[in-house]
Amino acid sequence: MANFNLTPAEVAVLNLLLQGMSNRSIAAARLVSIRTVESHISRALDKSGCQSRLQLTLWWMQQRQSLEEMCTGKVPPLPA
Repeated sequence: MANFNLTPAEVAVLNLLLQGMSNRSIAAARLVSIRTVESHISRALDKSGCQSRLQLTLWWMQQRQSLEEMCTGKVPPLPA
């Protein structure tokens, strides 16, 4: 299951990664520096336990799908 300690900025960058955007394109879209994008990706890699940008992108795709299923009631929520 997703690490919900991702910041809103990290989530935004991950969503742009899903669109196949480069760090430069993400930086331009988010109006931040490339270094800021790199930092968000690095922190997301650490939090997810992923080893590569591709693995992170695939992990985030799976997490988003799981979240969508939970929100639509297709799977039971996690116990508290």
